[in-house]
Amino acid sequence: MHGRAAAGQDSRRYGAVVRREARELIRRGRVAVDGVSVRSPEEKALPESGAITVCGEALDCRRYTWVMLNKPAGYLSATEDGRDRTVLELLSPELRRRNLFPVGRLDKDAEGLLLLTNEGRLAHDLLSPKRHVDKVYYVRVAGRLTEEDCRAFAAGMTLEDGFHCRPAGLEILKADRESEAHVTLREGKFHQVKRMLAQRGKPVLYLKRVRMGDVPLDPALPRGAYRFLTEIELEKLRMI
Repeated sequence: MHGRAAAGQDSRRYGAVVRREARELIRRGRVAVDGVSVRSPEEKALPESGAITVCGEALDCRRYTWVMLNKPAGYLSATEDGRDRTVLELLSPELRRRNLFPVGRLDKDAEGLLLLTNEGRLAHDLLSPKRHVDKVYYVRVAGRLTEEDCRAFAAGMTLEDGFHCRPAGLEILKADRESEAHVTLREGKFHQVKRMLAQRGKPVLYLKRVRMGDVPLDPALPRGAYRFLTEIELEKLRMI
């Protein structure tokens, strides 16, 4: 289950219960760690290593929160803006209270994978060019892409403003009057994918991020929906 309804169920519904209510939930056998009912309020559990559930629902009480969002067009990758909607407006009120921020940015008219977190150090590492974290985009462009375009991307392009792009990948999926391709970057300058393709005379018609590092966009996640990252996905990010 995904989207806002799912996010509401995944959020810490029981995070604000008072101690007396928590003791009552434990007494009634409604709290479990790794599937085993807790018998005493004095029992200890580490949320990083044990799955805690209340009334059968997962309790997310980890120190850091990581969310995968399938960003729709029309939203800014920012925490606040005076004029436009931001991606935080797609989250539940409870998640917005966790001080999440986007890991990098997607253009307002772009879609796809956007990670949000409150873990600053790892977010910084994922965006650092020194880490060589691949960011993969699906693009549809006006014009026929060629092997010459692929070689230009692989060699590293210098844009009109003098910025020199690091070598990048261009994998042609369809070559026609409107071509389709995957673009792989290891950096993320402002409008970089669009600027690189425009310089090749192939303006971008549609842009969607489909992977970051070894974490792909969940194909079951509709536009505007989100979910928490799994432990396996988090481990992949931490291994970068």
